[in-house]
Amino acid sequence: MIAVLYKPTFVRQYDQLPTELQEEVKECIALFQKNPRCQSLRMHKLRGALRGFLSFSVNYRYRIVFQWEGRSTAILLAVGDHDVYR
Repeated sequence: MIAVLYKPTFVRQYDQLPTELQEEVKECIALFQKNPRCQSLRMHKLRGALRGFLSFSVNYRYRIVFQWEGRSTAILLAVGDHDVYR
C-alpha cells in the first residue's frame, strides 16, 4: 500500500471543493493507495514546467498532481481542474 502525504496547498484546494467532489477525491486517493497503476486513474507524467511531477484523474475535469518520494510514498501537491497545471 502506498503512503500518502498532503502538502498544505493540496489541503487548501481540497477544502474549497464541493462536498460531493471531496468524496470523489477521497475514493480516488484510496484507489491510488491500493493500486497506483489502476487504469481508471489515468496516471501520467507531466511535461513542460511540471516536468518531474505526475497526475491522476479524479473525473473527466479534475486532477491530482503529485510526486513520488521513494518507492512507496506519494506527496499530493494540488487538486483541481486543468488550471491546476498552471
